Amino acid sequence: MSSIIMNFSNVYIGQDFIHDDNSIYMDMSDITGTDCYCDDDAAAEIKGRIGNMPIKAVHYIDSGNYHYLTKFWTDKLETPFSLIVFDHHPDMQPPLFDNILSCGSWVKDILDHNNNCKKVIIVGASDKLIQAVPKGYERQVRFYSETTLMHEEGWQNFSSGHINGPVYISIDKDVLNPASAATNWDQGSLSLWELEKLLAVILQKEQVVGIDICGECSTTLNLFEEKRETVMDSQANKELLRFIRSSSGLQ
Repeated sequence: MSSIIMNFSNVYIGQDFIHDDNSIYMDMSDITGTDCYCDDDAAAEIKGRIGNMPIKAVHYIDSGNYHYLTKFWTDKLETPFSLIVFDHHPDMQPPLFDNILSCGSWVKDILDHNNNCKKVIIVGASDKLIQAVPKGYERQVRFYSETTLMHEEGWQNFSSGHINGPVYISIDKDVLNPASAATNWDQGSLSLWELEKLLAVILQKEQVVGIDICGECSTTLNLFEEKRETVMDSQANKELLRFIRSSSGLQ
């Protein structure tokens, strides 16, 4: 499975995993109107650039500020699918500005506008943030909260579930604890090993049609800390790519 690196904020500079032989590097840093919110001009430009890119790949989509890119990738799917999101945040809040796509509202936007999306499963979100999700989506969305996954029953329920149809996986590394990844949002409690254990269930049981990964840490003024975070995130990205390829059988 090839990887596509979408660089918007230069967070991948210094991460050696991007030099993988099967990777495609897309420099998107010249597109304005993309940070946290995506305006109409930026959306049109992004859609144009990924138009011929394969959805059956591992898409690296920068920091969590750009998690809305999952919408553009899943918009390319022409048949019904389910979306599985690993994220410390449900990303289902109404947008602050009129109908503008944002990193905090994109899941809601997919549910509201993509008729091919039949189900969303959100894994590892904060219990408090789940309580704040707008009403009316109970039939379409299932949550495995951070607290649920701390108990054996929660893991068993997740493992025994099955989705009849194609699955797209979206991973925000802020679902991981600070020892496993460095992000620019508050983080959850999963270890990288625990995330891989959950991913293995999906990769081995479901028909996965595409994957994306975000959650890079934005640059800071502390060069020592920035280098440490870059190394940590590069290791996590490389390990996830290795694991996905080996577990899915898609090299």
